[in-house]
Amino acid sequence: MDRGTVSIGLVSDTHGLIRESLFEALAGVSRILHAGDVGGRAVLDALSTIAPVDAVYGNVDPLDGRLPQDVNVAHDGVSIHVSHGHELGAPTPQKLLARYAADVLVYGHTHKALVYREGPRLVVNPGAAGPKRFDAKPSIGILRITGGTADVEIIQLAD
Repeated sequence: MDRGTVSIGLVSDTHGLIRESLFEALAGVSRILHAGDVGGRAVLDALSTIAPVDAVYGNVDPLDGRLPQDVNVAHDGVSIHVSHGHELGAPTPQKLLARYAADVLVYGHTHKALVYREGPRLVVNPGAAGPKRFDAKPSIGILRITGGTADVEIIQLAD
């Protein structure tokens, strides 16, 4: 991998569960962005042993002021917006692209991994890393930014 490449772990919908396979899948990332439905401080503490974590609240997280509704960061000229997606009702790439201006939009809520590109913009749902629901395999994403270009890989987690 290029020395200029930044790798960011994308996690969502852990709902209090930390799988052992999550640690291997996220090894080497420089930052973790959690798109909500965290399920408790223990999840964030465990993830922070891998890399610094920025997390937003989801529809089942307490509104106690500890987690913001959204996070906006930038790496190598690429802007990244993270929210859970529930603020849009049923989130879709089109709704996210219409509402937020960032280059990369990360969301959760649906528990279904999705990668959608519209021109230079990228919409990513890393899927749910927590308990299996909706016949979806647990997954996360790895966002790689090189030379101002973002790409993402969805990684299925071992049950």
